[in-house]
Amino acid sequence: MQNTFPAVKRSLCTGRNSQRISIHRWIAAGYPNPLTETENNMEQEIDLKKVAVKDDFWSPRQTLISKVVIPYQEDIMNDRIPGIEKSSAITNFRIAAGLEKGSFYGMVFQDSDVAKWLEGVAYSLAIRPDEELEKRADEIISIIARAQQEDGYLDTYFILKEPGKQFTNVQECHELYCAGHMMEAGVAYYETTGKDTLLDVCRKLADCIDRHFGPEEGKLHGYPGHEECELGLLRLYEATGEERYLALAKYFITRRGTQPDFFKQQFEERGGKMFWEGGFQNPDYYQNHAPVTEQTEAKGHAVRCMYLYSAVAELARLTGDKDLTRACETMFRDVTKRQMYITGGIGQVARWEGFSFDYDLPNDTAYAETCAAIGLVFFAHRMLKLSPRGQYADVMERALYNGVLSGMQLDGKRFFYVNPLEVNPDLSGKMPGYEHVLPQRPQWYACACCPPNVTRLVTSLGKYAWDDVRQETSAPGSLPGVIPSADAARRIIYSHLFLGGAADFDDIKISEETEYPWNGEVQYTIAKTPASPWTFAVRIPGWAPGAVFSICGSSEIHLAEIPDAGTSGSGITSFARIDADGMEIQAGRKDGYVYFYGEWKEGATIHISFLIRPRLTYANPKVRADSNCAALEMGPFVYCFEGIDNGQDKGILLQELRIPQDMRYKITDIREGKLQGLKAVDFTGEYLSFSPDDVPGSSPSGTAGSEEEPLYSSVKPSVKKIPMRAIPYFAWGNRGIGQMRVWMPKE
Repeated sequence: MQNTFPAVKRSLCTGRNSQRISIHRWIAAGYPNPLTETENNMEQEIDLKKVAVKDDFWSPRQTLISKVVIPYQEDIMNDRIPGIEKSSAITNFRIAAGLEKGSFYGMVFQDSDVAKWLEGVAYSLAIRPDEELEKRADEIISIIARAQQEDGYLDTYFILKEPGKQFTNVQECHELYCAGHMMEAGVAYYETTGKDTLLDVCRKLADCIDRHFGPEEGKLHGYPGHEECELGLLRLYEATGEERYLALAKYFITRRGTQPDFFKQQFEERGGKMFWEGGFQNPDYYQNHAPVTEQTEAKGHAVRCMYLYSAVAELARLTGDKDLTRACETMFRDVTKRQMYITGGIGQVARWEGFSFDYDLPNDTAYAETCAAIGLVFFAHRMLKLSPRGQYADVMERALYNGVLSGMQLDGKRFFYVNPLEVNPDLSGKMPGYEHVLPQRPQWYACACCPPNVTRLVTSLGKYAWDDVRQETSAPGSLPGVIPSADAARRIIYSHLFLGGAADFDDIKISEETEYPWNGEVQYTIAKTPASPWTFAVRIPGWAPGAVFSICGSSEIHLAEIPDAGTSGSGITSFARIDADGMEIQAGRKDGYVYFYGEWKEGATIHISFLIRPRLTYANPKVRADSNCAALEMGPFVYCFEGIDNGQDKGILLQELRIPQDMRYKITDIREGKLQGLKAVDFTGEYLSFSPDDVPGSSPSGTAGSEEEPLYSSVKPSVKKIPMRAIPYFAWGNRGIGQMRVWMPKE
């Protein structure tokens, strides 16, 4: 068994008068408890321009997005690339602006592709300034501004194709969905560039929606068919301080699922006409079957559900509404404990792109839309802002490294909409019931929601890695604070994801050095610190219970030695004291995070080490699709098996292979080809077959002595040793068409 970890250079603090760690109960008066649940957490918005990602994994991917993916998607939306699915998304705006003649082309939600792309551009400009890209984006924004109607309305489908029918089919026609994405883009572009043209467009658009929707007499008492506007309004509220936007978002969220049914009312007013042939009237599909505070199971369209509950969590954070918080906790638990694939993919059913029922997780017909995994990242991130628990960050990381990254080819020019966990080329994409499961990524889609969604997430990664929280008041049970700067004592910087680089929080600057996700060595350096005490909280992945810490090269302390407060809301009262380089640091554990509290010195280092090695994972026995199977994971990655690595050239099928009881593995650096830079897991597996020599003289498939393998036999298959290789799931499908499986039979 081989597993090596290149050492991360440890830059020790000056002075080096570190002492041995003292482990004891630390309840002495005079030390405030920064780990207690508080009533008012003031989160400082993470400025992407002050978060630098510099490592060997994410830096190349962000560069790919900026230099290849964004221009490629821009060309597609301008119809400059022949031979692929036509878009005309930008052309629609040009026609609506009176700059061209023509008619609307595409889906009713075509505008959202441009909005998501612009949001991704904003984040890209924040992390990698590009004057030419910014100039092109400004030109597109000016076209959008010219297309906007005098009353603030903006949707090219209804402006060009069905004028006069605005807001008459909110259930199906995505006007509010497109508006929400435009609002998110407008805020992001303003935050990055300081330019407010698109922000002004979004304010006018939000004002238009506010004049049409709400509880007042004469307004539409409705809510979005596809949730997203709620998120846009909340971002617009935080950017502008306009209370009407917060109130409208709250109305959309709390009106949903109540009676009378707005969608049914509009349906009857249209004479029972549906926009989509074979469309849905089932309230579950739209999460309209009950008020959000009464929903207990994830139902319907997966992306809609995730966008809705992301907004519910955001609203709960902004308003302190405990009922909304409990609703989010209930929904998160149902999704991740009973309806989530091991890859972080969600949505089992192709027919409605959504959920089925608990523990129903078929692999070869999985839908697991890329946008749904992205939505789960959004939801988990907002749950972290509500309550910093490791389970939320673990799910965010799982979806990010697997269900999201699998949605884009390694070269950035092909994309998956659906992310199955098993592919068989003779079946997938061909046979009834499998049409949606493609064995290779297409270049583009008529419904192209996923590619620009990947763009905006990957470029904004720094927002998901860090949080800066300031606690206004301590809840009952916290220790009395006698340090003069009580506010600073309650300052917490959270590290949710391990990304090499640096983060600047103005008075606090932290650099991070790591080779994660391949290596479990992480070192933080405090580059700038205030004189007053503050807390640094680091997440420990749920799969890494054996983490080891040291501060400024002090004696190592194992995770198990740091007192754990569990999941109670009363805070930590038992600490480990670490004396290092003249600093007295208190260490406590809660909800998957280790909290280091004290008066820091510039140059202080926190070194964390945990073992990254292959591990076998088993599904709950209630999951019938994974019975007697195991999945291979390493670090944050789910691994898969492709035919090209496992005997495909010899006619061997993946279902003929089995993971042995005693798996002895070797981690192999892939040094050439399309997977260069990744790590494979190699081991000796088992090949099962009906060898003619092992089968009795007759079988249902043929006559005695037949060289053809029988279809059935009373004799068990013979077992032979065979080399097997697994690669990270996100990288499958980059080397041609072939079989793929995540869950493999296990002896």
